[in-house]
Amino acid sequence: MTDLTDIKAAARKAAFARRKVAFDASPAGAAGVLSEVLAGHRGVPLAGYMPIRTEIDPLPAMAEAAAHGPVGVPVIIGEGQALKFSRWEPDAPMKDGPFGARIPERDDFFDPEILIVPLVGFDRQGGRLGYGGGFYDRTLEKLRARRATLAIGFAFAAQEADALPLEPTDQQLDMIVTEQGVITPDR
Repeated sequence: MTDLTDIKAAARKAAFARRKVAFDASPAGAAGVLSEVLAGHRGVPLAGYMPIRTEIDPLPAMAEAAAHGPVGVPVIIGEGQALKFSRWEPDAPMKDGPFGARIPERDDFFDPEILIVPLVGFDRQGGRLGYGGGFYDRTLEKLRARRATLAIGFAFAAQEADALPLEPTDQQLDMIVTEQGVITPDR
C-alpha cells in the first residue's frame, strides 16, 4: 500500500475494530471525565454530537453543560461544506439527519467556541482520523480563522494509535478526552 487513501482505509478499519471492542465493554459513566473538562468552561458556547454506531456517548456531559450555556449538535449542510451547529437541549424534539445522526427539528444555528469532536482514531500528537468526509477539518479551519476554537477529541482510550496517516488539511485536536483521562498532545 503506497496510496494515502489505502493507508487511511486500513487505519480506519483497525481503529473501528478497536472502537467496537471498547464500546462493547464500555462502563457506565464513560463521559465523566468529559464533564469535568467542560465544567472548567461553563457558559462557553460548545457543540457536541449525537453518537452513532459505536461512538463514545457525550450526551451526559452535554446535558450538564446545557444548564450553563448554549450547546449545539452538528448539521450536515452538504457534501464538501463545513458543518453548522444547531442549538440542542436534552429534551429538544429531534429528527433524523444525514448518516443516521439525530438533529434538532428546528434550526437555531450558532458558532461554538468549543467542539467535542467524534473520531475513529487519534494519536498523542493531536492527530485525528475521522470517517473520511472532511467535515470537521473544514469546520475547524473555518471557525479557527475567525477566533480561537478548542477542539476536544472524545474517544475510548482503546482508539489511540501510535501514529496516523495525516494530510496537511487535517486539523489537529487541542485535547483528547477518554473514559480514562485527558491527553494533551505532544507537539
